[in-house]
Amino acid sequence: MGHIATPGHNVHGIEFPGAITPPGSTQSLFLAGAGPRGLKLGDQFIVFTAIALYLHDKAVQSLAPKWKGKSADELNQSEDFYHDIYAGNFQRLTRVSLVNPLTGPEYAAKVTENCIIAWKAAGVYSDDKAHAIEQFREAFKDQNFPHGASILFEHSPEGKLIISFSQDATIPTKPNAEINNGAISQAVLQSIIGDHGVSPETRRNLAVHLSEIFAHQDTYTREGIEL
Repeated sequence: MGHIATPGHNVHGIEFPGAITPPGSTQSLFLAGAGPRGLKLGDQFIVFTAIALYLHDKAVQSLAPKWKGKSADELNQSEDFYHDIYAGNFQRLTRVSLVNPLTGPEYAAKVTENCIIAWKAAGVYSDDKAHAIEQFREAFKDQNFPHGASILFEHSPEGKLIISFSQDATIPTKPNAEINNGAISQAVLQSIIGDHGVSPETRRNLAVHLSEIFAHQDTYTREGIEL
């Protein structure tokens, strides 16, 4: 059976290929969207990381019946659409590549801060989530990420967050850490593409790309796939 075929994407000098196979997996995922995470300081936009989201082919099977026919703008304005992505029953992988160097603790502190703020705002912060936050920070405590280094998050349908590190663009053969908590797996992805996510361009690019795939599935599909 074939696979969804999408082109690669360059984000501030970081090249994301059109397909990726997660560490320890044989499943190929297609590039669904990419963009920078940065901060405007004065008149200058400083990019810290480049982010790409990869999805399993089953994502198209799952999402198209509900969202096919919607424009990119309609998708981008719908939080339900993004919820269906980060909570869907299909494999997802987020690759975060460093444009500006960061230490592991610096990166983990910002990500977990965003997760905690969202949980507390929703009134759902609990002991199991606090434990997952500790596990997340532990995974990053001895890491250092120079320019071009990559952090990979696998968001499994089973509710696990699998974390891998690479000092360049190569894909590690084995994961570095696994957190068996579906809430943090969703929260990490939601912090990127959610309504108040840190990368509006990734969110927008995802809507544009998936609206095109839904509308022209044959164009983005190699011969033989059943959609």
